Amino acid sequence: MKRAETAAVAAEGGWTGRWVAERAGIALTGSERLPELVGLALRSGNPKRAHLLVSSVLGKHVPQRPAVVHGAGLELGRRVRELLGPAEAGRAVVLGYAETATGLGHSVADGLDAPCLHSTRRPVPGVPPLGGFEEEHSHATGHLLLPADPELLSGDGPLVLVDDELSTGRTVLNTIRELHRRHPRGHYVVVALVDLRSAEDRHRLAAAAAELGARLDVVATASGGVDLPEDIVARAERLIAAVPPAAPPPAVEPAPLVRVELDWPAGLPDGGRHGFTAHDRERLDAVLPALAGQLAQALGAGAGPADGAAVGAGAAVGTGAAVDGAEQRRVLVLGFEELMYAPLRLAEALAQRFGGDRIRYSTTTRSPVLAVDDPGYAIRTRLVFPAHDDPQDGGSRERYVYNVAPGADGARRFDAVVLVVDDVADTPALHQGEYALLRQLRQVTDRVVLAVLPSYRPVLPAAPPSPPSSAPSSPLPAALPTPLYGPEFSSYRPEEVAWLLKDLSDVPLEAPTEEREEAVQHGGAHYAESLPVEYCPSPEYQELFHQALRGSARRMALAVGTVAETLLRERGPGLVLASLARAGTPVGILVRRWLAFAHGLSVPHYAVSIVRGRGIDQVALRYLAAHHRASDVVFVDGWTGKGAITRELTDALAGTGFDPDLAVLADPGRCVRTYGTREDFLIPSACLNSTVSGLVSRTVLRAGLIGPGDFHGAKHYADLAGGDVSEAFLTAVADHFGEVRALAVEAAGRLAADPDRTPDWAGWAAVERISAEYGIDNINLVKPGVGETTRVLLRRVPWRVLARRGAGTDLDHVRLLAAQRGVPVEEVDGLPYSCVGLIHPRYSRGATGESGRAVTGRES
Repeated sequence: MKRAETAAVAAEGGWTGRWVAERAGIALTGSERLPELVGLALRSGNPKRAHLLVSSVLGKHVPQRPAVVHGAGLELGRRVRELLGPAEAGRAVVLGYAETATGLGHSVADGLDAPCLHSTRRPVPGVPPLGGFEEEHSHATGHLLLPADPELLSGDGPLVLVDDELSTGRTVLNTIRELHRRHPRGHYVVVALVDLRSAEDRHRLAAAAAELGARLDVVATASGGVDLPEDIVARAERLIAAVPPAAPPPAVEPAPLVRVELDWPAGLPDGGRHGFTAHDRERLDAVLPALAGQLAQALGAGAGPADGAAVGAGAAVGTGAAVDGAEQRRVLVLGFEELMYAPLRLAEALAQRFGGDRIRYSTTTRSPVLAVDDPGYAIRTRLVFPAHDDPQDGGSRERYVYNVAPGADGARRFDAVVLVVDDVADTPALHQGEYALLRQLRQVTDRVVLAVLPSYRPVLPAAPPSPPSSAPSSPLPAALPTPLYGPEFSSYRPEEVAWLLKDLSDVPLEAPTEEREEAVQHGGAHYAESLPVEYCPSPEYQELFHQALRGSARRMALAVGTVAETLLRERGPGLVLASLARAGTPVGILVRRWLAFAHGLSVPHYAVSIVRGRGIDQVALRYLAAHHRASDVVFVDGWTGKGAITRELTDALAGTGFDPDLAVLADPGRCVRTYGTREDFLIPSACLNSTVSGLVSRTVLRAGLIGPGDFHGAKHYADLAGGDVSEAFLTAVADHFGEVRALAVEAAGRLAADPDRTPDWAGWAAVERISAEYGIDNINLVKPGVGETTRVLLRRVPWRVLARRGAGTDLDHVRLLAAQRGVPVEEVDGLPYSCVGLIHPRYSRGATGESGRAVTGRES
């Protein structure tokens, strides 16, 4: 369609791209069908593209009749089948792109009668990625391939790649190159609703296929182009700024919420994240009528059950009076991001049951788009809600529903909404909070039905047996171990932390402090090869801890909030916490709790081991890289001393893709840039050992116990449960979150604008000066800061304590411990820390040098 024809359609007022075309100077060219298939909108928050082509037949942003949505994919699939012929069609595999084209890919596979897989942005624990690729123009670029059957994409039959829109072909090219490198094949077919490539883009894709020695065909419903002015980004920004914010909807009594327990067949995938076969399609087709009957009953189950009322799986599913007039309602079946196909088929079955034209289908989305309530604009209204599926892709934590809320006239678009999610997404964030999706849906319709499908968890094939020793073979990468969780390992709740550790609870590793250090000194052993003896704390030590906690819980809560808000501001909501076991683990849990409390977020949290002189656990790093993007991982610890672990972490992560910027609550050593405070104050967990750290020991790295494919080890001291205060510590700090929330946000803002955040390593310089003044030839015998000093007094052989003159009550516990150990406390001037603990040079084996091995210093 030419420019003049585009203008003619716009003048008729029927095209939902008219508003943008007139104001931004955008025009469609090519096929006359393009305005039937797409409207136009303006993106918000994506500097790579100013405009969005909004499909009217995809069922993503615009509610559409399910038969139209499914039919568009079926027709494309039939065309591919005609192109390939029966023999080659029988060998084809379909790959759809997340998140937008997952349902379209399924539908094309239905028309082609082929197995399908879709890419995903959701890592699945226990399912190793077969590969991945980037979508360069998208707001969330990373795609993973997680087939349950790794052979699904290894054949040499045609591969059919399905996307809603073929704009430049770069995403397709990235995919083909990645997969062809692993499993070359001779034929690729690219399928799209609209093909908008330029001549240059077409040539690039054809040349790439020729370079690979493969045939490449493109099948599209319509083709053409989009003419954009050179200053489109600036024009779009001005238009977006000129649109007034939508008025908040009037408060109304929330609609009833009904939960329906669908009789979803056991083992039937809820989508193509791990693959979907012809047999799966047959099973779904067979049960769809009964599932639609259950939804029909939920839509008409009486005159409004109480919130959260459920319709049981075995309830009657009759018609007529049983559905109480539900067939007369305007119903939207709303899918969830990548979960598009199952809700689409449910909507189609519901429409077949009710007949007429009252069922529509669409899904939630990650794409931020401006809403303009104008008939010539594709996105009339939007709801914004926090993600509720524990997303780990690094993208925005905001999610969107378009064209569901009432417009300016206040008229409701739908009488009922059926929200279909998988169980991974059925979290408190879906239900709770002012902007939770369910709460907002209940404000814009008369009834909400929640249907939760079991997220398919594939049973992966067992690894092939090892070949006989006499047979030559290439070494295969070892399978990654699985994390440990409480309460079997640690006293923390399983959702609070996944321990990337090997359980050594049954291995005797302990020795008394002096004996252990003596053995280290004379045998040259590494400190991480053994453990100090851990005892249930005495009442005096317990009281010391509680005194410290009462005095610093609020201060610590503010530091936690400052760190969490800083991470959210600078690293984005898709962050993954990796605390340094074990001292960093309670801090990681507190940061995770803050994000849940203040933002409704549920972020992944792991505990990993790092050993001075030997680096971070490389197997744990491989695990994190297999399940998350390395750039999303944030390493967390409690405090810094002189910065030895900070340097160890930086060295260990060099060249890995992980960010070495350590986040801590207190940074008196001035060696990190993400911190809650640079003041030196006691973090109460330093007062105790395992009984404040989930009953977990220090980490262990010893040959014979830890193999090349193992995580570092640790012990779970279940026998010390009587003295466990781990949860009490977390609760005491978290109880102050509400009162310090505003202060934490302000502190994070100041930190973001503070030019003095750059580490200057003043603490390291001070330690070197102290080492020289006191004749200590190894700076690792100098433990700066109140936390490290406390540890010296509790767990080491202390020599003396240096206290900053006038430090006051902050050091009462240090003075008490020093008196109990008979250790002198010297008040000194010019100390950047509240105090510094000096380990006795004669017993320095547990406090090692850079190599991790002990040195003998001079005695007092």
